[in-house]
Amino acid sequence: MSEAEFLSALRTLPLHPGARGLTDDCAVIEFGSETLIINHDLMAEGTHFRPEADLADVAWKLLAINLSDLASKGAEPIGVLLGHSLGGNDRRFLEGLRAGLAAFDVPILGGDTVAVTGASTFSMTAIGRATHKPVPWRKGAAIGDGLFVTGTLGRAMLGFEGEVDHEDAFNRPAPRLTEGRALAPHVTAMMDVSDGLLLDAFRIAEASQVTIGIESSEVPVADNARCADCMRWGDDYELLFTAPADAKLPVPATRIGTVAPRGFAPLVLDGDPLLNAQGLGYQHG
Repeated sequence: MSEAEFLSALRTLPLHPGARGLTDDCAVIEFGSETLIINHDLMAEGTHFRPEADLADVAWKLLAINLSDLASKGAEPIGVLLGHSLGGNDRRFLEGLRAGLAAFDVPILGGDTVAVTGASTFSMTAIGRATHKPVPWRKGAAIGDGLFVTGTLGRAMLGFEGEVDHEDAFNRPAPRLTEGRALAPHVTAMMDVSDGLLLDAFRIAEASQVTIGIESSEVPVADNARCADCMRWGDDYELLFTAPADAKLPVPATRIGTVAPRGFAPLVLDGDPLLNAQGLGYQHG
């Protein structure tokens, strides 16, 4: 099954209201006076990292990508649960995890370990608390909104390819936690750019039942000669969001597009309609 097919099948199972129909990156659960934000991500050898990768970098990135989803909800991290495959360079993994936890001021809550003899898989569950209600999600983009993105796209791609100036962007990304909390009261929809700008913009448009137009010349990329690749490669973990076009944003961000009434295509790139998600970014299966 493809990722999309598997998700469709999961939606036929009993779902908690906080699952948001499995159309978002996190579960949102009301718990007393608090709203908890819960996310779970995995990293698999051969898919997310090379067999020869430094496990210190893998541990840092596993933490960062989970916290990035919390950032897209404007959440404040409470702690993380770790699922760890023993048998690799466990000490290096611990070193990278220790560094990441210190950098982002997040504690370990618990988890589980398992011994493996084949390819390693690591998982993590991140738990946070909402700092603003309603909690942002992919749904909510309104006609006339602008589409904005933080930072510069394509740095992770260049780092993966060995460009020294961008290696940290791939190996040790920094989740936009502070920016997410600042933006939460101002956005109408928000997610992080994990699978590619175009694919993630397509997902916001689909969830919000609108058409989003993007001008590639406005997209901040790390290599102008490879703009198309920078918009599709992913792993950037910047924040992609919609907000009123005249909003006074509290953090630096670049306007790259506009939200329009739903037409026959969810996404329009430089005037060309994109009818489906194929080829727009990274998808499993």
